[in-house]
Amino acid sequence: MSEGADERYERGMRRIREIHGEEGAALVESLGDLGRYVGEFGFGDVYSRGTLALRERQIATISMLTAMGGKEPQLRIHMKAALEAGIRPDEIEELTIHSAVYCGFPAAINALLVLRELAGDHADGAGDP
Repeated sequence: MSEGADERYERGMRRIREIHGEEGAALVESLGDLGRYVGEFGFGDVYSRGTLALRERQIATISMLTAMGGKEPQLRIHMKAALEAGIRPDEIEELTIHSAVYCGFPAAINALLVLRELAGDHADGAGDP
């Protein structure tokens, strides 16, 4: 028997709060039906799967948002969550350098600029992004 949408949504909102805090949950809730889909599918189904740890999911998410380019608002949100989850600024900087090979320099530069904007709050990591 399939799980109901309400259970998926509640699980997703718990995961969003865990990753992005109350501010992230409020943003998703403000999106109406689109936010419900984000909660149900994105976080209730996908982000709640057990195979990948949150660290791995954040690395993948940052990499994909960088690759798409033009997604700096979402990149900022996920980089912040990655830093809060213990991913060091120098590790994220290395992701941006690596992305230049596959995504191009403009995408890598944009990602690095987002990291530099955020890294002041997380200056305890190695390296100086």
